[in-house]
Amino acid sequence: MPTTVEVFVDYVCPYCFLVESTLEQLRRDRDVEIVIRPFELRPDPVPTLRPEDDYLPRVWHRSVYPMARGLGIDITLPTVSPQPRTEPAFVLLQLAAEHGVAAEYSTAVFRAFFQQNRDIGEAGVLLDIATSVGLDATEAVAALHDTERRERQRAAQRDAVESIGVTAVPSFRIGDDLLPGVLDADTLVRAVDRATGRSELPR
Repeated sequence: MPTTVEVFVDYVCPYCFLVESTLEQLRRDRDVEIVIRPFELRPDPVPTLRPEDDYLPRVWHRSVYPMARGLGIDITLPTVSPQPRTEPAFVLLQLAAEHGVAAEYSTAVFRAFFQQNRDIGEAGVLLDIATSVGLDATEAVAALHDTERRERQRAAQRDAVESIGVTAVPSFRIGDDLLPGVLDADTLVRAVDRATGRSELPR
């Protein structure tokens, strides 16, 4: 039976995009089910960041770009200003998960923002992404306007903070471990082994 690895992400966090290659390695090394969990870093009414201010360019040049070069991932600081809220994208993540394409959808959202400089807060952009991974356009429109889905997303956000203790993204929950940060595959493998008791077996 696969071990569940929950990954808390925000679609405007470049580090969440960069760990996708680590998750692919983890899938090759262990029998795991990756479950993508939403975590908005700046939910409404918290102001979102602006790329023309000092903070984002400084972080990107000191950390994001060097890390991306090391991983061989093409990524660029988006010019969308202010950065989009990601609640609508997470509402569609629910639909994607129901159809078994959550991973494909999340990758497409990350690529739209960090490689194509598209505004992932716009409904039209999100619908393009949804249909590109095989979701039905009419169903996706209905999901975006579904107040029950939106409340489900807000409840998931509250649960992540209040019950699980997530404070940053990416964060990984594996068994009893909550591991924040941009972790390498070896660290995640060890956490999976602890959760399954494999690390306690004689070698």
